[in-house]
Amino acid sequence: MDSLSRRNFVGAMALGAGIGLTQAVEAAPSAAAPASAAALKPVRARIGHEVQGVLTEQLAAYLARYGVQGVGCAADIADSSRIYATVAELSQARELAERHGLTMDIAECALPTMNVDEQAHPAIDLGESPQRDRDIEAFQIHIRNVAAAGIPCIKYALTILGAVRTGLTPGRGDAMNPTWRWQDAPNLPLTRAGVVTADSFWERITYFLDRAVPVANEYKVRLALHPHDPGVPPQGYRGVQRVLGTVEGMKRFISIQESPYHGFNFCQGTVSEMLQNPGSEIFEVIRYFGSRNKIFNVHFRNIRGHRDSFVETFPDEGDVDFVKALKVYREVGYSGLLMPDHVASTPADPSGTLENFAFDFGYFRGLLQAEAHIV
Repeated sequence: MDSLSRRNFVGAMALGAGIGLTQAVEAAPSAAAPASAAALKPVRARIGHEVQGVLTEQLAAYLARYGVQGVGCAADIADSSRIYATVAELSQARELAERHGLTMDIAECALPTMNVDEQAHPAIDLGESPQRDRDIEAFQIHIRNVAAAGIPCIKYALTILGAVRTGLTPGRGDAMNPTWRWQDAPNLPLTRAGVVTADSFWERITYFLDRAVPVANEYKVRLALHPHDPGVPPQGYRGVQRVLGTVEGMKRFISIQESPYHGFNFCQGTVSEMLQNPGSEIFEVIRYFGSRNKIFNVHFRNIRGHRDSFVETFPDEGDVDFVKALKVYREVGYSGLLMPDHVASTPADPSGTLENFAFDFGYFRGLLQAEAHIV
């Protein structure tokens, strides 16, 4: 299956509707088994979904219907002034997921991928002590409680600008795809953070990691950071130099604390946005971080374009070959979730983005099933 392209994969899946997936894969002329089957690791990745907020019974049933196996979500925190979730609140979220056959692999936290002007608790990103020290102490409590609730990972971001886009581009059918063009970036004012140089940003990141990672080590909870989306030119944007918007910045990040519990929510779309030729370059980036066990979760997103100019797409129509990408995740032994991310909006879809997420779930499920038959 090394040369099985995305188009051949879709064809094999369509054929599989009539003769069975195994036969379809076997029938594909380019799907010859490798000479050394023993060298292949088993397919361990699973289908996941990142819930925007709290998981509900209705949403959990929807996810189970489409073959999702694990989720990341927030706990329903009773006191809005409290940053951390209690063990009971986290356990309630996990138990709801489990009632629908889902695992809760990731707990969200009060460090979201959000513009600092919109954050409820911005002191850590702003570097404002003594409030950031109080917020870090609350994050440490969150780590302990996540461990006690039996949840293995926390997703977080250290960002000022959040996820930035310049508009929407018409896509397939009536889909509207999020787009970033550096040349079209509006001249917006500084955020409440003001000017944030690279040195200042690294100081804030290091300050947080030096206090959070030792607690994660003690309680064996993985901390998965989402990189900056998107990277921008070195001079920065809105006064902010986005130090986690390059592969080199990501490498520096993991070197700050040597720990098996310090790594990434590896947003493949965001990392692709860092590259001049993501269709050929992304695979070695996956290998670099995957071989070091630094990929704790994957946002399995595709783009068309390159650094400073791209359009987000459905997984089967972007520049990155997802069949090949899955092979690399398999090669490095990745065993976490593959989550759709930033799906297109569709004005005619009464459920918002749920139809487009369902497409992604089905595509990922077929991809995993096809890859599992290559042994």
